[in-house]
Amino acid sequence: MQTSSESSLTPVRQEISDASEQAGAADERELTGGGDGYRWTALSVTTVGALLASIQGSALLIALPAILVELRASFFTIMWTLMGYLLILTVLTPIVGRLADIWGRKRLYNSGFLLFALGSLVAGLAQPAFHGADLVAGRLIQGLGAALLMTNSTAIVTDAFRKGEVGLGLGINQIAGAAGFLIGPIIGGLLTEWSWRWVFLFNVPLATFGTLWGIWRLREPVRPARQTPIDWVGGLTLALGLSGTLLALTMVAFPLLGESATVAILIVGLLSLLLFATIEPRIKAPIVQLQLFRERLFAMASLSGLLNGIARGAVLFLLIFFLQGPYGKDPLTAGLMLAPFGAAFMIIGPLSGRLSDHIGSRILTPIGLAVSALGLLGLTTITPTTPFWLLSLYMAMMGGGSGFFVSPNTNAIMSSVPPHQRGAASGLLGMLNNTGQMLSIAIVFPLALKGVPMGAVMQVFIYGGGMGQFPSALATFMHGLHSAFLVSFVLSLAAMLVAALRPSHR
Repeated sequence: MQTSSESSLTPVRQEISDASEQAGAADERELTGGGDGYRWTALSVTTVGALLASIQGSALLIALPAILVELRASFFTIMWTLMGYLLILTVLTPIVGRLADIWGRKRLYNSGFLLFALGSLVAGLAQPAFHGADLVAGRLIQGLGAALLMTNSTAIVTDAFRKGEVGLGLGINQIAGAAGFLIGPIIGGLLTEWSWRWVFLFNVPLATFGTLWGIWRLREPVRPARQTPIDWVGGLTLALGLSGTLLALTMVAFPLLGESATVAILIVGLLSLLLFATIEPRIKAPIVQLQLFRERLFAMASLSGLLNGIARGAVLFLLIFFLQGPYGKDPLTAGLMLAPFGAAFMIIGPLSGRLSDHIGSRILTPIGLAVSALGLLGLTTITPTTPFWLLSLYMAMMGGGSGFFVSPNTNAIMSSVPPHQRGAASGLLGMLNNTGQMLSIAIVFPLALKGVPMGAVMQVFIYGGGMGQFPSALATFMHGLHSAFLVSFVLSLAAMLVAALRPSHR
């Protein structure tokens, strides 16, 4: 029974409660840029960046034969065109993420568009006199721009969407990446018919538009910590350590340098990582926010992301080898035949992202990894006579499983950190995912290509059309391919186990 004094206090309590709710709503509106409209604006800007990067990756594979002929480039140069981009992206994402928290995400994101346009221009104007060196330089500049774009896009979307809707935003943002992967071979094929240079040059007007759109529409919902000192020593030692270690491991998969040079690069990388591990705990404001790993959800989600990257990072490259080699397809047809993977990812990603807003990631991520693992297990049985519908099923299982995992896992990571550390979290996420992909190449490619002549590797990867010139290498390659997919299957099961051990989150 309510007393008279309690009755008189009820309106006051209600007024205080209403005021608190209004203040909380105001804080949330400030954090998300003010009003519901900004979240879709931020998503539109980041979509342009994701589309650019994904189209470029798959379109470039179609243009490689024309590039090789016109620039008189070596296979070493062509591999650097592909791997140099990924290496720069891997090394710089944790540094870019931390700088975004200090300097602001909008400024760095828009700078990424400008650098991507500059790199595209340099690559598109490459001259035969340099035998592809200027092409590699353009790709490295593109990698720097992509690091700025991709690291900040995740944080920008997380900032723009309210809690409980972050998975929706991240899932929709992944549509652009999957769509770019799907249409990239078509665009690459059409542009290469005119000139391979347009595979790069068409990025310039799109990146220019993205820059202007971002300057006009993006905001800084989270106030940058501009007074925070920058840990340049930590950034330098980390960059050297990751570059040296990953480059040396990649050279194991593609022995394009001498053994002594590879060992020297590995030693420099490992010593730099050791120096980084020694110095970083003593820094008051470190470039890598290692304390984020004290949060169990962040640590387990990051580890499962790393293992997933190792499990499937090289799978698409292996499928390209299979389709252009034993399956006998040309690069354009092989690129189009990868569509089931991208289509399944594009459909499932937004749905799983939205679902993770309601039930968290603990259930969804192991399910996604289990489906991917089944797809990988199926790929261990493929042969040159496997019907395409069955191959499509295995690719769709991998793509759908990945879509079921990536959106909820990213949601868990970004939702487990405070707003002023989202840049650092996004940078660590990108570093671990890309490191996983490079480690995947270093682990499974030696298995798949062991005993296969380098001439056959170059012929199949660049030109396609089958392995008729290397009949003795076919059985060797298929045995190695099955072994590589089996290792990826085991790694995917390990990632599933780690994902299942994470704590719940909503």
